[in-house]
Amino acid sequence: MSTTWQDEVAAETRAGGRISDRFIVDKVRAAVLTQRLPPGTRLPEVALGEIFGVSRSVVRKALTRLAADHVVSQQPNQVARVRAPSIEETRETFAARRLVEGEVAALLAGRLDAELLEEIASRVEREAEAHARGDEAARIENSLAIHHLLAEHSPNRVLGAMLTDLILRTSIVIALYKRAGLASCYLAEDHPALLGHLRGGDGEAARRCIHEHLQALEGLLDLSTRETRIDLMAILGQREGAMS
Repeated sequence: MSTTWQDEVAAETRAGGRISDRFIVDKVRAAVLTQRLPPGTRLPEVALGEIFGVSRSVVRKALTRLAADHVVSQQPNQVARVRAPSIEETRETFAARRLVEGEVAALLAGRLDAELLEEIASRVEREAEAHARGDEAARIENSLAIHHLLAEHSPNRVLGAMLTDLILRTSIVIALYKRAGLASCYLAEDHPALLGHLRGGDGEAARRCIHEHLQALEGLLDLSTRETRIDLMAILGQREGAMS
């Protein structure tokens, strides 16, 4: 996204909209998925209330929903934080996603209509363009959109729901464990190859493509213990000293 959260909140307010807990959930989740809010980031109720101009009760509802979606962790009498999955959980999450998304891709191969294939192709192209211009947030957004399209159109709705959850979980662990100095987890050939298998109707090739893609992504991670620190103020563009 090119604007800060404050710009979006201000636009919503000018349009006469009411900032709801759903709005906050969407903004926090988007920031986590685009790796602007890494795991371990503190999310104080007072700070979020000031940023969005809402009461602490609205913030609490949003944090509860985010916890249910495995985006944040909450402990009694402690400030909520963006979840920081363990190394073991990271490996298990990737293993589960390979199984689920591989099956979804195999089921979808040869079954997608021209309009949906064109939408996926557009996302593949926009991901490459974003990478070429160094816009990592846009690259991640388009990459995630490709996988979410598979989840949304899965012939098996249970597998689709599971995949939606696993996409979020793997995005969080990529933000946590991406190797230091690695600018992007872009794998240039993977999504075009997947699109080709979906178009061609080769389910086993689509499954294999997903397995290899996720295996390669996991291989880009540094699965060693480290601590992540971030200034929430900097992410949200708040003036220094606005939160205490």
